[in-house]
Amino acid sequence: MAAEPHFASTDPAHDDPFDASARPDAARFCVYHPAVGHLRGLVVHLHPFAEEMNKSRRMAALQARALAANGLAVLQTDLLGCGDSAGDFGDATWARWLADVHWAVEHLQRRSGAAEHLPLWLWGHRVGALLAVQAADTLAEAAGRNINLLLWQPTGSGKTALQQFLRLKAAAEMLDGGAKGVTEGLKRELAAGQSVEVAGYRVHPGLAQGLEAATLAPPRRPARAVWLEVASGDAPELLPASRMALERWRAAGWQVDAAAVVGPAFWQTTEIEDAPALLALTTQQLAQQPAPHPAQPQGATA
Repeated sequence: MAAEPHFASTDPAHDDPFDASARPDAARFCVYHPAVGHLRGLVVHLHPFAEEMNKSRRMAALQARALAANGLAVLQTDLLGCGDSAGDFGDATWARWLADVHWAVEHLQRRSGAAEHLPLWLWGHRVGALLAVQAADTLAEAAGRNINLLLWQPTGSGKTALQQFLRLKAAAEMLDGGAKGVTEGLKRELAAGQSVEVAGYRVHPGLAQGLEAATLAPPRRPARAVWLEVASGDAPELLPASRMALERWRAAGWQVDAAAVVGPAFWQTTEIEDAPALLALTTQQLAQQPAPHPAQPQGATA
């Protein structure tokens, strides 16, 4: 029987923040959390969209340290134009963010000295889950290996996420007595190749188009997914849309462990909040991971 995982965080003094100046366009800010003891796997964290990223900083750091304390090397990276990375948010496109994910995986493999047989996880939160799902397909094809997924409160549809984000502009206009047709007007500008500004963020049409097309369809090369959500109440449940999506993932051959735990929607609360049950279950799921899936033949589809 596997030993119980440790839920204590690694010492923040052992975190290794650095600028990835080797990126050809602009430096990316990263934090590397080296594994404590025997290296058991690799995790790349993909943060949420816009302001949700800032609200989630503390939880992401706590989780990364807890995973590192249980033998997983973790790389947190701010995507182009986000957080402490160079570049403006308005320069970001979906394709450039996908390129950032590929770079982060390659860098983590070099930095940790990990052999290819160790489990590799993409940990996506909210819109970061959409990015992780899409990147998993291209990474699996390029590397010829399975990519595991850790999904925190995954956004079900990029189209819906974009619509909700654009509505922030409409809400601001409403306070000024306007708002009629604001969202549709923004969509027309993006479709015409123009950037728009929403809640202090300039959105590139290449980012909007990529986000709008993104879905939570299961990647073609089945592996393991841990799908976790938080909810209020004594008996938290997965969202109905999530339960439907999970049926599709399992039918596609994915081994999915899914659960909902009690906790706040910390990525959108007014004050910075923690979800201890989410931290504990995530650590348990990844620390007690089963043996890796056998390699699938190149070009295998579900």
